[in-house]
Amino acid sequence: MTAPRRIWGANRPARRGPVAQSWQRFVAMFAKEFIQLRRDRPTFAMIVGIPLIQLMLFGFAINTDPKHLPTALLTSDDSPITRALVGALRATDYLNIKYEAKGEADADRLILSNKAQFVVQIPPDFSSRLVRGEKPSLLLVADASDPVATSGVVAAVLGAAGQALDRELTGPLASLAQPAPPFVVDIQRRYNPAGETRRNIVPGLIGTILTMTMLIYTAMSVTREIERGTMEALLAMPIRPVEIMLGKIAPYIVVGGVQMATILIVAYLLFGVPVVGSLFVLAPLALLFIVANLSVGYSFSTVATNQLQAMQMSFFFFLPSMLLSGFLFPFHGMPLWAQYLGEILPLTHFLRIVRSVMLKGSGFADLAVDAGALAIFALAAMSLAVMRFRQTLD
Repeated sequence: MTAPRRIWGANRPARRGPVAQSWQRFVAMFAKEFIQLRRDRPTFAMIVGIPLIQLMLFGFAINTDPKHLPTALLTSDDSPITRALVGALRATDYLNIKYEAKGEADADRLILSNKAQFVVQIPPDFSSRLVRGEKPSLLLVADASDPVATSGVVAAVLGAAGQALDRELTGPLASLAQPAPPFVVDIQRRYNPAGETRRNIVPGLIGTILTMTMLIYTAMSVTREIERGTMEALLAMPIRPVEIMLGKIAPYIVVGGVQMATILIVAYLLFGVPVVGSLFVLAPLALLFIVANLSVGYSFSTVATNQLQAMQMSFFFFLPSMLLSGFLFPFHGMPLWAQYLGEILPLTHFLRIVRSVMLKGSGFADLAVDAGALAIFALAAMSLAVMRFRQTLD
């Protein structure tokens, strides 16, 4: 008997078509990317964290109609009429009268040091002149370096003036109760009388540009050494972590100084933004700000394992800095919890410094609080960077 003939390919599995094979490869690559994403925890945290931060900040912290702005009161006329007027100004919710100025010099100091954004000045003979029907003047001094925050307050004060003394102008004073208030509100917009937005934005760009560039430059410094394979040689050298950090940071301090000088020149020549204060005040404080941001970037570079993670961490720090510092939106318009967070960030303090020096002519004494906050932040960031680098040596 002859053996049955074997049919070629009868017991072999049927071949899949090109469409099925392409779909199988796609599913494998899809699963592989999710597995890699799950292992890359910093990237996964950025994917979840950045949208949440944006939602929280824009939903709760951002407010273009700021209220409860810090205000100083300068008056020696303690009469029922004056108290009623001050009460009406408080009731607008735009003014938070926190300070009692002892004189005009004290009121100017409060504005130059950014403690007060407005000063309500009531002359000592205000009540007596009002009773005589002489229409006295009430002076509202506004720090107009932030025109967005100023406009709402001015409108609220003018609106409250017409109803401020309705309860007081009765009986013998009823003749003074008129549709128009029996006094004049003089508005003095200092440092930016025309309300030009560029005088507020352009100085702030110095801080935001330095923050972005300094973070990115140094955040990738250590990770670049790791990816290029030169970190082993660097660690084998007889050099301490703090010396490595200072050596990597120092060149970018010069770069930051060049960037700042370029922006100042362009701001003055192209946009007409003046520099009222001294550059000898601005330069060392800007240097302190640059060192603070370089230290943060260096800290990120000791945590990240590659340049992509370092870039993501830099953006994760830069986004809240830009939104909570008062660069785009009035700082005092944010809720208290957002203001507390903003006070931690170095950009918040530097924006006050650069705007105060360029537009107001503030000095070291006026900016002592913000300069001290920058120094503390820079010292903390540098200490953290050195500690993190020592951990990488183990």
